[in-house]
Amino acid sequence: MPAQWMSLLLLLLQMTCYFRSGNCGKVLVWPTEYSHWLNLNIILDELTERGHEVTVLRPSASMTFMERVRNMICMLYFDFWFQSLNEKKWDQFYSETLGRHTTLAETIGKAEMWLIRSYWDLEFPRPTLPNVDYVGGLHCKPAKPLPKEMEDFVQSSGEHGVVVFSLGSMVSNMTEEKANTIAWALAQIPQKVLWRFEGKTPDTLGPNTRIYKWLPQNDLLGHPKTKAFVTHGGANGIYEAIHFGIPMIGIPLFGEQHDNIAHMVAKGAAVALNFRTMTRLDLLNALEAVIDNPSYKENAMWLSTIHNDQPMKPLDRAIFWIEFVMRHKGAKHLRPLAYNLTWYQYYSLDVIGFLLACVAVITFLAVKSSLFIYQKLLKMGKKMKNE
Repeated sequence: MPAQWMSLLLLLLQMTCYFRSGNCGKVLVWPTEYSHWLNLNIILDELTERGHEVTVLRPSASMTFMERVRNMICMLYFDFWFQSLNEKKWDQFYSETLGRHTTLAETIGKAEMWLIRSYWDLEFPRPTLPNVDYVGGLHCKPAKPLPKEMEDFVQSSGEHGVVVFSLGSMVSNMTEEKANTIAWALAQIPQKVLWRFEGKTPDTLGPNTRIYKWLPQNDLLGHPKTKAFVTHGGANGIYEAIHFGIPMIGIPLFGEQHDNIAHMVAKGAAVALNFRTMTRLDLLNALEAVIDNPSYKENAMWLSTIHNDQPMKPLDRAIFWIEFVMRHKGAKHLRPLAYNLTWYQYYSLDVIGFLLACVAVITFLAVKSSLFIYQKLLKMGKKMKNE
């Protein structure tokens, strides 16, 4: 599996739960980082509404006042910007909590069910295990009305419609040169553009483009006047575009974003650009191709049809499996026995070693036997000559 799985082990719930009266359980959650928390938070809200008691893990220790001040600053920094995963601290935290030595990797390996933030509208077919379910797009919901000022701007686009441009929350700045490159290309199209950008206003910004520090992305992508989505390829944005059938111009920046955009390109719903080497004409040509060529819209709508034609909504499916694990106190019947093997057993190194040893012994005995017989025959030959 490509780099996609690394980010997507990212919707893993580490749960220790039991049932109380009323069929409500306790859920212990290991929080994930970046945009994955948005998906996880939706699941936790639904579990809370169903009466389950949810606890999110945070390491704690005895701290001085200044240490608590620093801890609060760090907590806010990680909560609102990013949360880095420090395995050594998590290993220590789990060991102290459980009263025995353990590791984060060992705890993850005991997960009864894996909920992967993807689905077959984005992924390509491949074998999967029964304790893995794909719940990509669980955060998607019907579009809500836009703020009046934004709605007026969108409606002013007339028959040309609008383009939504967002490179995600992780990009807070870019060079003035790059911003001017983007702004110039956006100014050349007849569509109105809503651009999420927090840097200095580019000199080449056109009258058709408005800059916002934040955009109601789901609501904009669900607006009937939206023609295209310029995105960095984050899973949340990709799935919102798929949900509403919006073709994309992908400008991946890091991580699984390259893989996400490559999948969309392969499915005919996007054009990919390189952020570092992209010129103004590259961006303009990509915009015109996606907006003017109907095949991109048709393919995006095809993916939307696949995404929305499921027997259960992704969120309902995620909740079902979480409550399934609660009801049955696990899902060991779905876990492959490979989880119980050591690393050398998993790769059959002990079996291979045994067979090689057998081959070596048989070869050794065969060679020794051949030499012994040869020597006997040689002695017999010499004896017969002497006689």
